[in-house]
Amino acid sequence: MATDKLTIDTPEQVHLEFTLAGIGSRFMATFLDILIETIGYLALFLLSMLWFSTGLFKGNRSIWWEAVVSLVVFCINWGYYAIFEALWKGQTPGKRWAGIRVIKDSGRPINAFEAIARNLVRAVDFLPVFYGVGVITMLLNAKNRRLGDYVAGTLVVHESSDNESKIFFNTPTRTEVALHQAAGLTLQEAELIETFLARRLELSPEVRRLNGQRIADMIGTRLNIPLESRPADNENFLELTIKEFRSRAQYR
Repeated sequence: MATDKLTIDTPEQVHLEFTLAGIGSRFMATFLDILIETIGYLALFLLSMLWFSTGLFKGNRSIWWEAVVSLVVFCINWGYYAIFEALWKGQTPGKRWAGIRVIKDSGRPINAFEAIARNLVRAVDFLPVFYGVGVITMLLNAKNRRLGDYVAGTLVVHESSDNESKIFFNTPTRTEVALHQAAGLTLQEAELIETFLARRLELSPEVRRLNGQRIADMIGTRLNIPLESRPADNENFLELTIKEFRSRAQYR
């Protein structure tokens, strides 16, 4: 099956390439997620039957238990996807199994707001049965977006290799170069550097070189790091910068 390549130009004029997730891979993820939700509902039902059979819940206790069950069902139904996607950087157990991830249409990781927004519309996408509206919407646009993706400004992409979620470093663990200015990085700048370092193997050599130079020059200028104080290799400079940023207490 052919895959759709998507190139995103960030506000910093950096080009990031992604492979869009199609209906097949998204249904694989949804199948596992629905299975996990169903197991949760079944466990709650069996627990209710067991406890009611013991006679522990009668009168007012029964009303309280029904309220608790309703709350748990609400959390499973509405919170499962949003909580996992917010905490796992755009992935649920199903998406992780299928090798796909939700990202912002800017190419950066989603936050809790996007995770909640896209999943509040899931009930509409599900209509009339099993994501009928969502599938039709995906078929009618080039980026395979359902209604929830339009509302939240998100995309679902493939993770074709471990390097997409893991950053490899060419610089040694210990180095004489100290970039204490890295503490001044914003979270957005750190996300940009990490996204580039994680996806650089997918870029053509020329695009990779230009992107590395653009980001390094932007970060160096913003943090007032003179060119002569930076490693000659732009990627090594970015690696050292993000390492220093990660080591700071405020990042943890």
